[in-house]
Amino acid sequence: MRKIYIFDTTLRDGEQSPGVNLNMQEKVEIALQLEKLGVDRIEAGFPAASPGDLAGVSAVARAVKNASIIGLSRSRTQDIDAAREALIGAQDPCLHLFLATSPIHRKHKLRMEKHQVLETAEAAIRYAKKYFDKIEFSPEDAGRTELDFLCEVTEMAIRAGATVVNIPDTVGYMTPYEYGNIFKTLKENVPGIENIQLSAHCHDDLGMATANALAAILNGADQIEGTINGIGERAGNTALEEVALALETRQQFFQAKTSLVLSEIARTSRLVSKLTGMVIPGNKAIVGANAFAHESGIHQDGMLKEKTTYEIISPETIGLKESKLVLGKHSGRHAFREKLVDLGYDLGDEQLNSAFAKFKDLADKKKNVTDEDILALIEEKLIETPEVFALETIQVSYGNQSTPTASVRIKTLDGATLDEAAVGNGSVDAIYKAIDKATQEDVELDDYSIQSVTQGKDALGEVHVVLKQGDYSVQGRGVSTDILEASARAYVDAINRLIEKRKSPARGRDNVTLI
Repeated sequence: MRKIYIFDTTLRDGEQSPGVNLNMQEKVEIALQLEKLGVDRIEAGFPAASPGDLAGVSAVARAVKNASIIGLSRSRTQDIDAAREALIGAQDPCLHLFLATSPIHRKHKLRMEKHQVLETAEAAIRYAKKYFDKIEFSPEDAGRTELDFLCEVTEMAIRAGATVVNIPDTVGYMTPYEYGNIFKTLKENVPGIENIQLSAHCHDDLGMATANALAAILNGADQIEGTINGIGERAGNTALEEVALALETRQQFFQAKTSLVLSEIARTSRLVSKLTGMVIPGNKAIVGANAFAHESGIHQDGMLKEKTTYEIISPETIGLKESKLVLGKHSGRHAFREKLVDLGYDLGDEQLNSAFAKFKDLADKKKNVTDEDILALIEEKLIETPEVFALETIQVSYGNQSTPTASVRIKTLDGATLDEAAVGNGSVDAIYKAIDKATQEDVELDDYSIQSVTQGKDALGEVHVVLKQGDYSVQGRGVSTDILEASARAYVDAINRLIEKRKSPARGRDNVTLI
């Protein structure tokens, strides 16, 4: 079968999702999991955007050994030079150049005529070719570009030395028929098209990103670009897990497949959701909580008799397990370690001891501890931030006829103990004001969300917060069976991340529209 290459842009286009800001360690963690997933190409960031982005791309380039690492660049020499610096440590580096080509972008953004676009792009590709063997060129907003001009741009890119030409539906405007026809037209009319790969990059503004990507494959696309869970600017990008499972499930129809390790999909999806703070909708295809749930009596009857009556994909295919009830408070360290191995984690002794203590604490509070409970605890511990402040205790007084009051005890890095109390217009508000007084940090709570990790009255809850301080924006996460404790832990985690971020290079972004 024809191989479809997977170009993952979770760390670049995915990070452009509003409210998402991954630190360097989180980028590397996701990149290493994408490597386990079997992704062919990883777009690690936009090095010229900021010193932080350059450092992040460089860290990913050094860490990943079995995938091509890609840096995004405008058609400017300074951008190309920044990408070249960032990708020095990559085993298989690739540069991704872009320049807008549609009439609306030429007129209002670039203020260029067609010949100027061609000249600028060609000069950039030829300059980049001095340093990169692999170059992908993207005519931004290709979907709304005149077909004859798009053929001309593609021919120029091939002649100048591009190895991949990407056709982005930058604003999610295309229908599957129109988008597929672009690839068909390019295949039939552009000289030398057989010497390069054609790539599809779709956005989901009209809900057709996956359908458009599959239409591209049917019309000759060699590579699909997208993100895990479909995150990205505005309504997001093509969800790579959807494309991979469509090709796997409908092999006879598409006659094409990816090289992804499908059993790593669920774990990759969960990791991206945790680190970005973007909750996966329950009805999300492939990785949503309800994707393999059956409530209707008729469906349940069919499933009991033959699973394929209502299930075209088995949960095991993407790495899920049907058994939910697992360890309890009487379980020992050896059983706990074996369960972690079964879930895909091999922790060192120090990490294991820390995780086991957390597990024992949770097992005392919950009657049943599920796989999801354990995963939530482990994933919270894997990405560590230096604890300038650690939450020791919280005490909350609340009644519907009284003013909520909270007291907190915070331990500092040097062992000092800080006790503060505050009142607020709610329990969480009172807790956060008390933490503000203890830490002496002046921050703004930009976002607050609670998600139930598991089911039942004693469900493990996860709180996600976004704090702002001047130009800095950070995320924090906290997990507990008590949502007030989880709220406090998330807030302290975010403050620790803020302090760490102030020590790191700024992560500003140019005000540009990216593909």
